[in-house]
Amino acid sequence: MNVKDQLEDLEKKVTLGLKKAYLQMVEFKSRKNSPIIVSINGKVKAVPAHKVLDKIS
Repeated sequence: MNVKDQLEDLEKKVTLGLKKAYLQMVEFKSRKNSPIIVSINGKVKAVPAHKVLDKIS
């Protein structure tokens, strides 16, 4: 394996880990009935976690 292949493999693993962590966070927020705070066009908004969970599941 050359360096480029190793970096691509690492990138895939990191991306997969971030997606898994995000899903776990959304599931946790949904169970606790807590909103997810996001920035949309520079404005801070609270989005119900169950709406996000419906879209990503």
